[in-house]
Amino acid sequence: MTRRRFGWPDLLFGGFLIVVAAGTLVATRNLVGGTAADMGPGYMPRAIALMLLAFGVFFAVRGVLRGPVGIETVQLRPILGVGAAVGVFALLIESGGLALASFAAILIAAVASRESRFFEVILFGLGVTAAAVLLFVKALALPVSIWPW
Repeated sequence: MTRRRFGWPDLLFGGFLIVVAAGTLVATRNLVGGTAADMGPGYMPRAIALMLLAFGVFFAVRGVLRGPVGIETVQLRPILGVGAAVGVFALLIESGGLALASFAAILIAAVASRESRFFEVILFGLGVTAAAVLLFVKALALPVSIWPW
């Protein structure tokens, strides 16, 4: 008797997408869907959930049909670096303003990669921060302070 082995990364990812899609469909069940021409508040969440469901089924089936593929070792540095960057941005956006929050998040996210170079990160951070201020504050006129003062 042979034992069937699965492609666990695809199978688990597909299962995750299916669970997220099912949760979204349940959470939006009381919202009016409407039509493509007259969208209600539940139309887009359900449309995205159905796309996630399709991707989830695709990956789950691929995981079942595919042979075993090993799961790589989890690298903590990128997870912690990006997670810390998002957290710092969330903490600084109201008290420090968009410019400081964006720049700090980029500097901290750069720690996630060993290939980051200090001066390149500084230049990239300044450019992205300027672009964020121009887009969100000037072009879209969102009520977000640029600086802490």
